[in-house]
Amino acid sequence: MAKTIFHSTEKSNFILNMNEEQYSKLASRGLAAAMMTAPLLTLVPEITDKASYSFTSGGLVIGGVIAMIIAIIGLMKKYISKWNIFPVCAMAAMVLWGIMSLVKGCDLEISFYGFPERGEGLLAILFYFCFFTSAASLKRETAIKTVIDGIVGVGILNSVIALIQIFTGKLSHYRLAVDEVINAASGLVMSPLFLAMLLTLSLTAALIGFLTSEDKKRRIVFICSSLLFSFVMMFTYSLIGFCGLGLAVIIAFIAAIVLKAPKKRLVCIPSCLIAAGAAIAIVFGGVIGNISSYKLYDGVILWWSDSYKRASACAIYDPEKVDITDTLDVYTYLNYKSSEIIRKNPLYGVGPDQLGLVTLNFSEEIPQNLTLAQYIIHPNNKGSFDKVYNEYLYTSVTRGLPSLAALVLTLLGSLILGIKSFRRRKTVEAFTVCAVTAAGVLIYLICCSCIAVAPVFWTAAGAACAGITTDKEKKAQKKLAKKK
Repeated sequence: MAKTIFHSTEKSNFILNMNEEQYSKLASRGLAAAMMTAPLLTLVPEITDKASYSFTSGGLVIGGVIAMIIAIIGLMKKYISKWNIFPVCAMAAMVLWGIMSLVKGCDLEISFYGFPERGEGLLAILFYFCFFTSAASLKRETAIKTVIDGIVGVGILNSVIALIQIFTGKLSHYRLAVDEVINAASGLVMSPLFLAMLLTLSLTAALIGFLTSEDKKRRIVFICSSLLFSFVMMFTYSLIGFCGLGLAVIIAFIAAIVLKAPKKRLVCIPSCLIAAGAAIAIVFGGVIGNISSYKLYDGVILWWSDSYKRASACAIYDPEKVDITDTLDVYTYLNYKSSEIIRKNPLYGVGPDQLGLVTLNFSEEIPQNLTLAQYIIHPNNKGSFDKVYNEYLYTSVTRGLPSLAALVLTLLGSLILGIKSFRRRKTVEAFTVCAVTAAGVLIYLICCSCIAVAPVFWTAAGAACAGITTDKEKKAQKKLAKKK
């Protein structure tokens, strides 16, 4: 007899009685669309200064609700099994401990919804869990393939917008780096550094796709995408861009060996390096902005352009304490200061998305009738910061060491199951999502989460530990069922 929800309608019957193939097809397409919603709605604040990045948060809510519905159906149908229950429970623990951090934080509203123009409060973390769980409940290789296409698709969308930003300076808050016109690319993810992380994931998927696909049209799309991603990454003017490109190339070379790709397809690796070199050559040629030499702008972008100018999430940097033009000095300083805060708040952290508030210099000299944004960027708060570009440190400082432990267990669980899945299934799809997850885990050492990029990473991580049954296992199950 068909199952029903509260003895209700045919629609509820359809949801409960979908088979694995129907569910996986619906879920994978839903996830591919959900990964696009936050970037797409970011178009609004990029087009007009009259709109805020609350639109991006709205995009995450739309995508998160889609993922939540998919996750609930997957849990109801018991597609989260003993195979992948550990990483799912570990991430659930991270969300639950986030509630403790929220309660202990200094502003409950910011803890829940996230800081204005950032939006990465507890609600966002809950949505990340839904993306992860939904992807982990997929039961078909074709569904994983759709997810991979979605990851590449998000990269293409952002790169197309990035080209407009690079060559026209429009649709961007990163045209200037203090007194230089650099036309840095941020795509639709709010910062060039976040774009560099996204394109690391997309480039990894695209390169493996080109190396292994038997379909000529798909190979053309993958190689063109790879060249586009490599080119755009250089216009993030960031250490993350260079490390991401190098990481994707290394993973692609490993994929070629492990998956026994035709040797002639290894041409994609030098081609990507040439595309990146062409981007740098264009800068040296004086084509972009008013600069005629290439250098890294990590410090200027993350502190002055993003946190201070775009998001009003911190005050101007203190030149006596940090050299904003020295990439290593900026990252070292932020890591050190964040470590000090962790030592003071090891258990609960300072509250989700509230790092900027605890680094303020609360002073009677600052007028008390200012708005939150005006108070934060007041000159007396010089040297405050709201982000540390190491996701593991950022998780610790905002949500406590227990959240870090849960995050590490989630990621380790995903990677271990991803490796096991590839050994068991021996498919390109299993290798790709595991590789994309590994790329994200490593790039998180020099970058942090963002609501427009995190859904892509968590979808890949969930897909890496999906419990997909091989044809051989299905035949064995059928034989066992007949005997019974």
